[in-house]
Amino acid sequence: MRRAVAGAGAVADIAAAGVSPKTVFASAGSKGEILDRIVDRGVATSGHEDALGQMLRLRDAGTLLAALAHGTRTGNERHFLVHEAVHKALPVHENGEALWRRATGAYRDAVDAAARRLHTLTPPPSGAVQETADRLWFWFGPTSWRTLVVENGWSWEHAEDFLRGTAVATLCGPAAR
Repeated sequence: MRRAVAGAGAVADIAAAGVSPKTVFASAGSKGEILDRIVDRGVATSGHEDALGQMLRLRDAGTLLAALAHGTRTGNERHFLVHEAVHKALPVHENGEALWRRATGAYRDAVDAAARRLHTLTPPPSGAVQETADRLWFWFGPTSWRTLVVENGWSWEHAEDFLRGTAVATLCGPAAR
């Protein structure tokens, strides 16, 4: 049996605390507006710019991939409830596609920057920079973390080790392990 992970509460949960849903919506806006604010705040407070700056100074592919694995783990773990709220809201949000782009845009840009940096190191990964970026997104994007931790019940640490190891083995070969 897979381990269940609690998600974010609904507006009805707030009402159970003595505040009516009507009051919540009147003071904070629609469910979509509330979620938009949560996403914007999550992106603003993620610290991704500092982490990316530190990572881009690294001169070894294996170390860079380890930093990317740890940084994306930390971000996904710290903002887990926001990620779950977005995941659950996408099918019903007024503009779910735009919400997803806003929630993951800076994240994707950081992963793309890591791919570009990898291609400046010796030896560079095989293939085009965009293919490397796509691979990094596949391994370190929010969907992979959610699949391993939420759907498969892995620990964050185990998922980090697996994703890092897979990226290093694929992009750097056996010498970097």
